[in-house]
Amino acid sequence: MAAGTALKMLRRTCERIAETNEAFAGMTFTPHDFRRLFATQIVNGGLPIHIGAALLGHLNLQTTQSYVAVFAEDVVTSYQEFLNHRRTQRPDGEYTDVTPKQWEEFEEHFDKRKVELGNCARPYGSSCQHEHACIRCPMLQVNPKMLPRLAEIEKDLILRRKRAEEEQWLGEIEGIDMTLTFVRTKQADSARLAQRSTVALGIPALPPRPD
Repeated sequence: MAAGTALKMLRRTCERIAETNEAFAGMTFTPHDFRRLFATQIVNGGLPIHIGAALLGHLNLQTTQSYVAVFAEDVVTSYQEFLNHRRTQRPDGEYTDVTPKQWEEFEEHFDKRKVELGNCARPYGSSCQHEHACIRCPMLQVNPKMLPRLAEIEKDLILRRKRAEEEQWLGEIEGIDMTLTFVRTKQADSARLAQRSTVALGIPALPPRPD
């Protein structure tokens, strides 16, 4: 089945549903959206995220985490439950309890991932690999509420580029053009997320048993 055929089928389905449910009016889905829904459902349902990554074919847990719409505390809880289960399968004394200092460092890592434009998705225990140039970093997850701030950054970059052209700072122009590309990509991604509304899919129910 061609990708275009699947998109048309999904669009027609939304149009039919919209006849009785206004929340679907003008809404579209892609096959990839259902992949993300699946990832969110299995991880929120308690499946360890590394197993979810295997099911989705991801080589990196961070890729799976970017798919999953969960809060940081849910990730921590899931990971802690996985560790507790693993410890029951190993010899006594092989694992030591987490000290208050270690747990404090773990929580501090997530606090430090909060940046102006959103959240840094770099792995736990890793340092910033891009010298805090967040706007260029693929690990930056932009909060849709910060779209106005992205517009301000874009405007400032355009003014800087104009000055660089006047002064013939060719190296500066090249760097600004690269940053502008990242800014506009993040703007498009954030705008797409902001347009998505929450849809109540309901809770599946078993059919009534025959008397």
